[in-house]
Amino acid sequence: MTATPPLPEPIGFARHDHSACIADTVAAVAARCEADGLQLTPVRRRVLEILLERHRALGAYEILDVLRDEGLGSQPPVAYRALEFLTKHGFAHRIERLNAFAACSHPGADHDAAFLICTGCGVVAEAVPDAARAALSQTAQTVGFTISRSVIEAEGLCPSCNKADAS
Repeated sequence: MTATPPLPEPIGFARHDHSACIADTVAAVAARCEADGLQLTPVRRRVLEILLERHRALGAYEILDVLRDEGLGSQPPVAYRALEFLTKHGFAHRIERLNAFAACSHPGADHDAAFLICTGCGVVAEAVPDAARAALSQTAQTVGFTISRSVIEAEGLCPSCNKADAS
C-alpha cells in the first residue's frame, strides 16, 4: 500500500511570507492571463490584490469601498465585473455561505476547493478536498448523478482562535 502524500496546508491558517504570497500569486495570474490572451486590467489586478491582502472572504461592497477610496471606481458594476472575471478564470472563488469572494490559493488550476471559514476571526482558508470529493463522487455515481460543480464549506475555529478560546 502506498502512502498518500500530505495535502498542502490551508494558506489562510499557516504562517508565510505575506508579501511574497501576494506578489507570487499576482505574477502567476498575470502570466496565465498573458498566455491565455486575457486582459488583467488595473481594476481586476487591484481586486485580486485586495482579496490576497485580507486572506478572508470579502463582499463586493467591501471591495468597492477600497476601490472607491483609491479612485478606481465607485459604481457596483466595477467590482462585480472584476469579480466575475476572476472567478470565471479560476483566480478567485465565491464563498456561497458568506456571499463573498476569496482569492484562489491555486490560481488558474482546474480544481474544486473546500473552504474552511473561521467564525472567530473571519479568515478563510482554501483546502484540497480530495477525500471529500471522492466520497461525494462515489455517492453521486451510486444514484446515477453527474456532478458538474461542487462547493464544500466548513465553519469553525482556526488554530489561532482555538488557542485564544482555550485560554
